[in-house]
Amino acid sequence: MPVPMVKRSQWSARQVRSELRGLLFVCPWLIGFLAWNIYPLLSSIYYSLTRYDIVRPPVFTGLTNYEYLFTGDNTFRLVLRNTLYYVGLSAPLGTVSAFLLAALLNSRIVGRSLFRAIFFIPAIVPAVVTAMVWRFLLNVHFGVINATLRGLGLRTIPFLSSPDLAVPSLILIHMWAQGSVMVIFLATLQDVPRSLLDAATVDGANAWQKFRHVTIPICSPVILFALVTGFIGGFQTFTLPWLLTQGGPNQATEFYALYLYRNAFEYLTMGRACALAWILFVIIVVFTVMLFKSTGRFVYYAGA
Repeated sequence: MPVPMVKRSQWSARQVRSELRGLLFVCPWLIGFLAWNIYPLLSSIYYSLTRYDIVRPPVFTGLTNYEYLFTGDNTFRLVLRNTLYYVGLSAPLGTVSAFLLAALLNSRIVGRSLFRAIFFIPAIVPAVVTAMVWRFLLNVHFGVINATLRGLGLRTIPFLSSPDLAVPSLILIHMWAQGSVMVIFLATLQDVPRSLLDAATVDGANAWQKFRHVTIPICSPVILFALVTGFIGGFQTFTLPWLLTQGGPNQATEFYALYLYRNAFEYLTMGRACALAWILFVIIVVFTVMLFKSTGRFVYYAGA
């Protein structure tokens, strides 16, 4: 009887040493995760309840920042309206353009590999380069597009300098840079069972009917994924609007992330910026849940 007890204690000691050794190796990651993820997250909750300008110590003010944003900040309502306008158009249009482009590049066309590479390039080009290229194309004075229009005797188009055209221009750029989503759709389209398409052909379905009733349902989970990530990314869009318009003209492209940045690093109202960040988090969660709830009946899962 004592022998098994000794073996059990020795086995437990080895297990403890093994677990401690594993924790020792994991410690660098745990320390980094706690220091760069958990601590900033919890700190932002506290700072959102304070008046904090980075220079002086924070002063606790309760829900004052949230109350001001919802009741006394007219710019916040404008920013929210601009962001919803941009996201409501850019996410669906970007998903549709990427899917149609992938469907086209999945067909048998000459130079298909070359076209795939060309359409994927915008996804790997740095955002600064993308902004400089489109500024060169869309500028009302020396842009290539407007220079061509002037050469044809037509009126120039103020793509980025008109409050009515600035957001549609940014949406156009967003649709152009859907190479990564296109690749995901391309992989999904190649996994569509050939047997289903052949069965639809035998039943007399034409190309559009097969695309509508076979291809799209099979790809619907990935379409939902692209929509969700498109909405999340749209709410956080910053780089292109900042580089191309800096929120103008007349605050037409003053999106949520730009306004958050201004509060944090221009106005030095870090507490209000943290409140804006948490409001954005709630908005994204609500929109994501609504999207899952509203599209659940239209998404087909083969294993369900």
